[in-house]
Amino acid sequence: MDWLSIRELIKDSLKLVLIVFVILFLMIYVVSVTQVVGSSMNPTLSDGEVLILNKFNYRIFDVERGDIISLDYADTKYLIKRVIGLPGETVEIKNNQLYINNNLYEEEYLKDNVEYPDFSLNELGYSTIPENMYLVLGDNRENSVDSREIGLISKKNINGKIALRIWPINKISVF
Repeated sequence: MDWLSIRELIKDSLKLVLIVFVILFLMIYVVSVTQVVGSSMNPTLSDGEVLILNKFNYRIFDVERGDIISLDYADTKYLIKRVIGLPGETVEIKNNQLYINNNLYEEEYLKDNVEYPDFSLNELGYSTIPENMYLVLGDNRENSVDSREIGLISKKNINGKIALRIWPINKISVF
């Protein structure tokens, strides 16, 4: 091998290392792939669907009501839930109706005729949601491990916002 060939080999190797580094950086800090496990987000998301998680979003923007998020919980895989209650708010469920700050909140993403128990923040020991905490619920209220059971979620336990559904192909969509 001559010097020119060695130089090209080194140049190509450095390009490959840079590409791998960029991909790893993106997967660690910006986006990742996750999968829906279980039925707690039906009818919005179904078991086995593959999603793209935007891990960078909440470094710039605030968590908003209605965001579908991935969060850390105990020793399970990440949970996927919908943000319902924001810091400073009161949340209550009465007669299968959601109230935020004593105002009825319409939830168009729930299936019809959902029946689930009444709930109040008082059951978790709060009158309002504290700073940097969120109340999250599954869209399948009859079968969901969510804030009613596990408590409020700290912002530091939110992995990111669900950005895309990429599988199955016939259901590709942006969130």
